Amino acid sequence: MKLNRISYVMALSLTAALALSACGKKEEAAAPPAAATPPAAQPAPAAPAPAAVSVASIDLGSAVGADQKVTMATTSFATKDTIHAAVSTTGSGTATLAAKWTYQDGQTVKEDSKSIAPTGPSTTEFEISKPDGWPVGNYKVEVSLNGQPAGSKDFSVK
Repeated sequence: MKLNRISYVMALSLTAALALSACGKKEEAAAPPAAATPPAAQPAPAAPAPAAVSVASIDLGSAVGADQKVTMATTSFATKDTIHAAVSTTGSGTATLAAKWTYQDGQTVKEDSKSIAPTGPSTTEFEISKPDGWPVGNYKVEVSLNGQPAGSKDFSVK
């Protein structure tokens, strides 16, 4: 009888231990997770630096629109035409564009420079005119950006 009582007490103790341990696990599982600390705020990625000003193209023509772009590109002009060079740039910042116009033997016809501060694609216009007429021959306009050669265009007067 003593043996049965010990077995009974042991079985009851084991059942109680299992029940308590299972109850504890249910409570742990049912309990909401501990509040997680939010991750530290990451700084916003820095905006890429704007591209520096660069010359994209040089167009020649005898007329320009309000946007300073050549309305009809050509490299052949009449003696009494006003000749326009539209210099298209990309990028942003401050820069100096310069145009040097020369006659066939390298004789300088005109030099001009303009300070620009574009915030994206932009066009800057340079021009030469001669009311009594240009001598027939070959000419060139050389464009520089901040003192560095940026491109040139050959043209003729007929």
